Amino acid sequence: MTIRTTLTASLLALTAGMAAAQTDITVAIQLEPPNLDPTGGAAQAIDSVLYSNVFEGLTRFMADGSVVPGLAHSWDISEGGTVYTFNLREGVTFHDGTTMDAEDVKFSLDRARAEDSTNAQKGLFAGITDVTVVDPLTVQVTLDGPNGMFLFNMAWGDAVIVAPESIETIASNPIGTGAFVFDEWVQGDRIEMSRNESYWGDAPALESATFKFISDPTAAFAAVMAEDVDAFVGFPAPENLPQFEADPRFQVLSGNTEGETILAMNNGMAPFDNVLVRQAVSLAIDRDAIINGAMFGQGTPIGTHFAPHNPDYLDLLELSPHDPERARELLAEAGFPDGFTTTLKLPPPSYARRGGEIIASQLRAVGIETEITNVEWAQWLEEVFGNKDYGLTIVSHTEPMDIGIYANPDYYFQYGDPAFVAIMDELNATTDPEGRTALLHDAQRMISENYVNGYLFELAIATVAKAGLSGLWLNQPTASVDLTGVSWSN
Repeated sequence: MTIRTTLTASLLALTAGMAAAQTDITVAIQLEPPNLDPTGGAAQAIDSVLYSNVFEGLTRFMADGSVVPGLAHSWDISEGGTVYTFNLREGVTFHDGTTMDAEDVKFSLDRARAEDSTNAQKGLFAGITDVTVVDPLTVQVTLDGPNGMFLFNMAWGDAVIVAPESIETIASNPIGTGAFVFDEWVQGDRIEMSRNESYWGDAPALESATFKFISDPTAAFAAVMAEDVDAFVGFPAPENLPQFEADPRFQVLSGNTEGETILAMNNGMAPFDNVLVRQAVSLAIDRDAIINGAMFGQGTPIGTHFAPHNPDYLDLLELSPHDPERARELLAEAGFPDGFTTTLKLPPPSYARRGGEIIASQLRAVGIETEITNVEWAQWLEEVFGNKDYGLTIVSHTEPMDIGIYANPDYYFQYGDPAFVAIMDELNATTDPEGRTALLHDAQRMISENYVNGYLFELAIATVAKAGLSGLWLNQPTASVDLTGVSWSN
């Protein structure tokens, strides 16, 4: 009797243990955020950790790239398309317990568009002329003209809603309205967060989450194989993917990103202020060799700054074929028959470090010598993005449909052709789908024909995860490791 009772109790305990699914997760990514303010920093890694998890906007991106209501449950648009009235969700609080209301929306948008704003995508807010609080749950945004992209723009991580009460410490202690509460940042190692028990929306299945930062591809492989992490989003060693695909402990998700990977050229500095030099650089590049050599075949060639999976993409690869002989002729025409020497600054991602070595060899073949400097992400943001102290650099632009950055002459590659600005202005005022497509084609063609940058490939993203994990995004319509829908199977 005692044996049978004990056995029954053991079986019940075992059954209960089997029924209880895991409620924590450790996710690895390659880059660590330099700070934790998505509204004041350009680094993709900030959104990777915080978008949707900690911070939310009036609208938000879903895994398929669609834009849906966020902190605004609905909105009304005036007949002329210049006034948006957002109806906010009731009962939403920030993680510190304060109420999220129309005053916070006004504060966030006014701060983002202010003259002294450090928002990396300040152009998203340039058309806003006024933000008015109608009542605590209603805010009215007035634009200087119709903008067919406005609801899309409000879904960016740069447009999340923040509170004035916590803004002074947001870079190290982010307080948002999202499904997870920030707990701790151990710099150089990890960020920890826990489930927001007061969340206004559907409660996430996960009770806690840890983001680990592992920049070295060899260390990334070891961590996943040892099952020290539950998932690695943006796995940096594509040569190892077949091994994980053959291992029943793991699943490999191979998706697309919005990441146009470019060899950026400093258009505001000689010799890259000369279109013939920029064209020579573009023709010296062998995209297939870069994709195969650095990314093991992962990536789609692009001839302009636009995602190939977007219906409005224009294939312009023919404008910059691999033609070293013509590249040498162009350099001679530009006054550099013997070539020249420039800098090539490479941030940590594999596409930059590995691709940079290949590109340096290709440029050397046409007479362009590069002085390679490997820089950490914070250093890249300061020197290249901020101070424009570079000749060439390699980076992937993961923001969704961000061709509008070429209209900003102060952006780090310093283009801003007035004719291109005019196209963007017209695009913002156009709501007709066919008209928008034509303008987007014009914009893509202009930057390609002006050889503003060397357009390499659209960045693929591979996620290696344990077999029992579900709900991770396959594609990345924006830079985000969204954990709100992630769960474990029993």
